Amino acid sequence: MLEVFFSNENLQTVLVSLLCGSIVGMEREYRNKSAGFRTVILICLGATIFTMASRLGNLSDDRIAANIVTGIGFLGAGVIFRGKFSVQGLTTAAVIWTVAAVGMLVGFGQFILGISLAVLMVVVLSLFQKMETFLSNVYFSRTIYVTFIDNRVGRLYEFETFLIDQGVDAIRKGIEKNGEKLTVVYDISSRRQRVRMMNEKIISLEYVDSFSNIS
Repeated sequence: MLEVFFSNENLQTVLVSLLCGSIVGMEREYRNKSAGFRTVILICLGATIFTMASRLGNLSDDRIAANIVTGIGFLGAGVIFRGKFSVQGLTTAAVIWTVAAVGMLVGFGQFILGISLAVLMVVVLSLFQKMETFLSNVYFSRTIYVTFIDNRVGRLYEFETFLIDQGVDAIRKGIEKNGEKLTVVYDISSRRQRVRMMNEKIISLEYVDSFSNIS
């Protein structure tokens, strides 16, 4: 039995899995993500080991693959959380899910494809982030919640005039009266810099009681 596990083919599979996990893990560690170097390697290696075990035990490939996907789904869900202003961890969860798939491919003996996909993941994570930043500078959207110090309708029109002056497109999505105060929800869009400047100016408006910016 030991000869089977320590055969050259199995050792090669493990080493390639470690290489694929390292390629992606270094990028995640460099960006100081919650799923860093060791975590990504272990996820890739774990998927490879389960795949190898299924083949050595003559188990159904589709069954073991389905179980791996389910298990990785729970692991990925654990890194997603909703903050006060946005949902965090979606990219990390996607990385966990995808690197497990790479590990499965390596476990099935697709070494070149596994390494190629690991490199492609790094390209997507690095190069595409720059593209995402560029696009957000061109078109940036947010949902804002504004509560005024009183419930006078005049405050509403005064604020909407302010938004027009800031050069942002705003769509009123909802309005609510809370006692003596008025809360309004807007979807706003413009260049990132304009939205950032608008946020800073809203904070200084005397008739605004509270303000939040949701992605």
